[in-house]
Amino acid sequence: MSITGLDSVTTNGTELSVIQSKTLDKDDFLNLLITQLQHQDPLNPTDSVEFTAQLAQFSSLEQLGNVNDNLIQLQYFQASINNSQAISLIGKDITAKGNTIRLSGGNPVGCDFKLKEDAAVVVVNVYNKTGEFVKSFESKQLTSGQHTLYWDGTDQQGNRAADGTYTFEILAADADGRDINTTAFFSGTVDKVTFENNITFAICGDQKIALGDVIEVAASENL
Repeated sequence: MSITGLDSVTTNGTELSVIQSKTLDKDDFLNLLITQLQHQDPLNPTDSVEFTAQLAQFSSLEQLGNVNDNLIQLQYFQASINNSQAISLIGKDITAKGNTIRLSGGNPVGCDFKLKEDAAVVVVNVYNKTGEFVKSFESKQLTSGQHTLYWDGTDQQGNRAADGTYTFEILAADADGRDINTTAFFSGTVDKVTFENNITFAICGDQKIALGDVIEVAASENL
């Protein structure tokens, strides 16, 4: 005798699909418990200790469900607070992890970075938005900590570079020629804030910075 499965049943040439749930919620456990009580043998009832244990398990399941719901609500609440705080960044000057700079009007542009150790020499390489080398300049005898070296806005031949977005690379070495770890920073004024896939971004010109990368906020000098 053949038995037709429930997952796929064909009637008059039409296939009907039955979706079976593979998970049990607290209502399913409660129904099982009630059914067990309804069909127990009156002459041999469910052991009281076992019944108490089942009730305790059901209570724990319900409490865990409530905790999960509360955590979800807390997550939404925290997200709304973060979004409100992010909006307050509009018009503020921020410093964030990143190596992007913007040249405007031929004015010098600061390249911000942090040295893990004292450096005998620090070299800054500037590249345009397509990754082509523009200029290299250096400084010597810098102590550990945060520094700013300024690019004068010209290329390697001394010609004025076009306004736009550039990136910079920091190379540092000690007196023995050993490489030193560096961290580059980006500075700019927040024009707007966007929210994408539960991640908040601050927009500075054409740069998009994750809120988690922001390390400093200050009132804009233009205000």
